[in-house]
Amino acid sequence: MDIKDIKVTDMDKGLSASQVLNAKSNKIEDQSSKSYKKILQANIFSLFNAINVFLAFLVVLTGSYRNMLFMGVVVGNALIGIVQEVRSKKKLDALALLNQQKAHVLRDGKVDKIPVDEIVESDLILLQAGDQICVDGFLVSGEVECNESLLTGESDAIHKNQGDTLYSGSYVEAGHAKMQAVHVGEDTYVHSILKHAKREKKYPSQLRDSINSIIRFCTIILFPAGILLFLKSFFISQYSLNASILSTVAAVVGMIPEGLVILTSIALAIGALRLANQKVLVQELYCIETLARVDTLCLDKTGTITEGSMKVTGIESLSNYSQNEIRTILSRMFGALQDENATALAIREYCPVEVVPVKQIIPFSSSRKASAVLFEEEGYIIGAYPFIVKQPDASIVEKIEQYAKRGIRVLALCKAKESVQDSLLGDHEPIGLILIQDVLRKDIQTILSYFYKQGVDIKIISGDDANTVQAIAQKAGVQSLAVDMNTVQNIDLALREYSVFGRVTPEQKRDMILELKKQGHTVAMTGDGVNDVMALKEADCSIAMGSGSEATKNIASLVLLEDQFAALPSILNQGRCVINNIQRTASLFLVKTLLSLGCSLLTLFLLESYPFLPIQLTLISSLATGLPSFVLTLEPNTTRVQGHFLRTVFSKALPGAFCILLAIIGVYCFDVLGHQNLTYTQFSTMCTLLAGCNALCVLISVCKPMTKLRMLLVILMCSAFIVCCIVPSLQAWFCIELGVLTWIQKLYVLINIPIIFAVVFGLSRFVDKKLKEFKTN
Repeated sequence: MDIKDIKVTDMDKGLSASQVLNAKSNKIEDQSSKSYKKILQANIFSLFNAINVFLAFLVVLTGSYRNMLFMGVVVGNALIGIVQEVRSKKKLDALALLNQQKAHVLRDGKVDKIPVDEIVESDLILLQAGDQICVDGFLVSGEVECNESLLTGESDAIHKNQGDTLYSGSYVEAGHAKMQAVHVGEDTYVHSILKHAKREKKYPSQLRDSINSIIRFCTIILFPAGILLFLKSFFISQYSLNASILSTVAAVVGMIPEGLVILTSIALAIGALRLANQKVLVQELYCIETLARVDTLCLDKTGTITEGSMKVTGIESLSNYSQNEIRTILSRMFGALQDENATALAIREYCPVEVVPVKQIIPFSSSRKASAVLFEEEGYIIGAYPFIVKQPDASIVEKIEQYAKRGIRVLALCKAKESVQDSLLGDHEPIGLILIQDVLRKDIQTILSYFYKQGVDIKIISGDDANTVQAIAQKAGVQSLAVDMNTVQNIDLALREYSVFGRVTPEQKRDMILELKKQGHTVAMTGDGVNDVMALKEADCSIAMGSGSEATKNIASLVLLEDQFAALPSILNQGRCVINNIQRTASLFLVKTLLSLGCSLLTLFLLESYPFLPIQLTLISSLATGLPSFVLTLEPNTTRVQGHFLRTVFSKALPGAFCILLAIIGVYCFDVLGHQNLTYTQFSTMCTLLAGCNALCVLISVCKPMTKLRMLLVILMCSAFIVCCIVPSLQAWFCIELGVLTWIQKLYVLINIPIIFAVVFGLSRFVDKKLKEFKTN
């Protein structure tokens, strides 16, 4: 940032009220999350909804309102999507409001505390330890230690003097200063990074894409098929207008797997609710499925593997000073020092502070890598050994290097043997080494071990030194050598050979994610800082920490509200449970879709009219598909997701649909060859009875191996179907007229029921066998 041509604001008064009114503000229109209007549009104005609304309109014209029950699925699906997205938005908005930052600015000679979005260009901002920097600018007075880890990924503080540039997204660890705002709002450095996060992303989902492919395919054929079916029914078969409309709507509705759509929405919404109880916010429903298919998990070191804090693990004496004496010195030093960085906090926790009179305090600075306190009789210095001792002892240097290889940071405590200069470098006496480590998250080894056992590869990506990252990764259970990304020329090769990466830039993180996806991996990534935004945007599943930046939380598909990394296995298991159960039960829905397609072809070339009414298909799909699928989807199932969704479900649906079509052809042949002269009511009743038995056979096949719950489910569904077929009022509602069937027609249906069972189970076993042979080969 070139500050030569920037007019410096009055240091004593700051901006006046009139200057504030005319200056550009720091307010940015939030475009990173959906508005309520977009949420409603996305869930209401869809192809699926449009088709069903049009079909419902046709049914309204006939006055047969009971045949509009399929619209319940449409409304339910839209409501689930809207409620889930609105809930996520409200939760994030509440988090943003709770964490709304404020800044101290100098205006009209007074210090005011204002929300950061009210800062304007040229404002003078007062900084102290713990303050978040929310605009770009430069120091006009004082000096501070800035942590830019959210921008760069490096956790080391950077010393800033008068005239140095400060960037939004960093925060002050130590010191007091005054900065002048230069770039605000969309002109800040952070915003230039966030431009990559502004575009809404459609996360990959094999499940969603498969369902959409089915709907697109059905859409292509349902309109011409519907028109042809209507023309044949009305003009050729000479059925009434209302009857022709209803039979056509039945055919078209049957082609759309609307039950599968709402079941998927319900299953994912329930999964999201269960995760919410574990303080995990799901912002993109289908990311639950994506995480279930993940085979590579990319983790940041700070805030993910570690808690983002540090801990003193021990003291090594280098002189006649005992450990207790060294602890006393540290207690007095940090009772005087005002440093609030992670190292100072760790030492204060290890050595409770003791306040004593002091002559001079020299605070920590990243340039001098040390701090000092001079008491009445003696002075002490603490910091990086080479920066405070002019002639370092080779044995001490080697000892420090050995600790570093183990991921331990070492501070040297020296007694001042001469007057202390600002640089703190001198011929001082080393009296002890303070051993400090990053605090690993609880159960991190167990969590990473779990992912390894599930076939998920772990990649540790950090902006810190490669050796430090490697040591911490190994303690966490990632046994791999680290590579410094500054030395890497071929990212593809590095990703294949290494699992731990240091000195990674934000651009390299993004490129690494893209390369992993190019290699065919399904990639999940965790992050908390602005420097992670570009990579998170490219990941198949992005996971943000609740304490992270607003940018990462807005674009992430999952947010760990309490930074509970231990929730990841639960998220994985929840995803597997949802996808495995949907994959198992989806074949029930596709039986109806394939049946409707087949019936449409039979109607065009063989039958006089479509063999089912909408209400008859509603009965079959409710008892043999909808209710059972809902129950089965809630069962626990955490096995690894295997196989392609469409290939797997179609292999199970084809035998059932094929058998129903055979049954319909059988009824047609019985009519023609047996000279039955079946009316439409008789024909549709016989087809409904055989199709219902067939669909229940498919349900029994899907429920294998049987459990008590599944056995009870099958008994209840079969009993309900029988009740609907024999109770007069229910017969009339579902248009199943047993009374119009002759005894020979009833006998035909009864004889075919065991044949249907034998054919369905035989075909299912044959297809399963061939599918296993295909997987083996």
